[in-house]
Amino acid sequence: MQTNNNNFNNFNRYYNLFQQNKLNNEIAFIPFITLGDPNFELSFKILDTICQSGADALELGFPFSDPLADGPIIQAANNRALNANISVKQCFKLIEMIRSKYPKIAIGLLLYSNLILHSPDFFQQAKNVGIDSLLIADIPIELSSEMLELSTKFQLPLVFIAPPNADSKVLESISKAENLLEVKQRAYTYLLSRSGVTGIDKTAEQPAEFIISELNKFDAPPCVLGFGISKPEHITTAKNSGIKGVISGSAVVKIIQDNLDNESKMLSELSKFIKLMKAATKL
Repeated sequence: MQTNNNNFNNFNRYYNLFQQNKLNNEIAFIPFITLGDPNFELSFKILDTICQSGADALELGFPFSDPLADGPIIQAANNRALNANISVKQCFKLIEMIRSKYPKIAIGLLLYSNLILHSPDFFQQAKNVGIDSLLIADIPIELSSEMLELSTKFQLPLVFIAPPNADSKVLESISKAENLLEVKQRAYTYLLSRSGVTGIDKTAEQPAEFIISELNKFDAPPCVLGFGISKPEHITTAKNSGIKGVISGSAVVKIIQDNLDNESKMLSELSKFIKLMKAATKL
């Protein structure tokens, strides 16, 4: 895989996205899928459909056998990708393909540390294909020093999770870690709407205004809300609370799961959902 700095790097894609959204009085809608679900070829079509339908950015997972932060819908997506023998190399190939077609869309990875530890050049590969952020779900802020060194070395920002019960000290630590890079190279801060694992069976509980105000006080990157985002009204509530974007995972992946035997319907339903949710960010 060859590095292509002219096409892939230094676009400041998140920065540009949030600045443009501010001008347009909207927030970012960011779908999540597991790469390679249900197979390599269809996974690319899914990514292509999501981008064409108006997603502001992509949050992508690498298939993993023990995704602790994910609920049953995304766990099943991981299993489908693993059963299709999707490798780390194929995941990077999918990203390379979608990045070539959509050079300006921000792409973040949500993954687990074991994948990085077994791929010594993971940060370099991620940088080569145009990844804009890494969220390592099982590394808390207090154990992140090694990853932060790599983040600085490769100018590839890490995203940290701010849970609903985080105190001011934790939020300050998260903000400092995410602010190691220049403003235009930062990504976002991931706020959880609730504790637990991902899923659409629980109503999204918006984070306390305290968390958002504290993160703003510490100059954290823009706040993006995840977990349980499955309806337009969730986006409206998030926007009113000062959130700059939302990530929807289980609701997107469930459309894939429900239409495994009908590719055209799957892609059509995905397109409808993305357009519906994106429209809500403009209200």
